[in-house]
Amino acid sequence: MEQLVTIDIFGRPYTFKAESETTKAKEVVDFLKSEITKVENQQSDKSPRITELAILILAALNIANENFDLKMNSSRLLEQLSERSTSLIRILDDCLR
Repeated sequence: MEQLVTIDIFGRPYTFKAESETTKAKEVVDFLKSEITKVENQQSDKSPRITELAILILAALNIANENFDLKMNSSRLLEQLSERSTSLIRILDDCLR
């Protein structure tokens, strides 16, 4: 069920449709805001001040990088599980013969 969710980023409201429940959408928004805050804090000691767009792009890149790492780790884990399962099946087959 689609829900309308409004978020505030840099003092501007953004409304979007969320296909998930509102609670999950708000968790995603909180995560995004947390990433934006991290980037702002990392850039606060650097001069000149970077634009809000640059902050958003850096936050998006951080999230994309984390997502990519999670997908790679998940793929490796699935591969390892498949190899171990195959190995265990062979061992069981050998024991049952």
